[in-house]
Amino acid sequence: MALQVIGAGMGRTGTLSLKAALEQLGFGPCYHMTRIFEHIEHGPMWQQFAAGARGDWDSLLGDFRAAVDWPASHFWRELAAFYPQAKVILTVRDAARWFSSIDSTLFRFMGAPEMPHDEAARRQIVMARDIVQKRIFAGRIDDRAHVIEVFERHNRAVQDALPAERLLVYDVARGWAPLCAFLGVPVPDAPFPRINAQQELLDTHAQRYQLT
Repeated sequence: MALQVIGAGMGRTGTLSLKAALEQLGFGPCYHMTRIFEHIEHGPMWQQFAAGARGDWDSLLGDFRAAVDWPASHFWRELAAFYPQAKVILTVRDAARWFSSIDSTLFRFMGAPEMPHDEAARRQIVMARDIVQKRIFAGRIDDRAHVIEVFERHNRAVQDALPAERLLVYDVARGWAPLCAFLGVPVPDAPFPRINAQQELLDTHAQRYQLT
């Protein structure tokens, strides 16, 4: 199958809730960074693509109808060109609140002094340090102003590059209506999924990454 939905939003912009919503709407399975815990071989593949290797997207994402969150969102241009029929969703949120969230979660996990013993967790951290910390934020994840500037520049670039009919700029707090209208599907008779609030993510990953 070919991707039908590409998530261009950075991590901690509601991507896990979007993943659940897309799957509920029939655009599943949906790829998310958490998939690397199931497919540990994917981490090195993403790193190779980030280093300049030609992306064999069908071999990596051929079993998925959608892809959101990092690392996929880092390749939104390539994916949008490779899957020209796919629609693109840019998840957004207030920049200051986004930084507070990512600084206390993903940046904390990437900056842990010791690597986790679990192989899947270790590969995810290695991939995140390479693509997110090094390539996206130039190693400056402790520089709040720089991180926010990169975040806002990324969001502008997506909006400048894609036509309005192909792109939804979306805050998951808006729920089903704009998402379903954009995808051309009925609104479900069920609450919009709200997954992994910040404390839940901290608790889950602190155990997985053996942080205290």
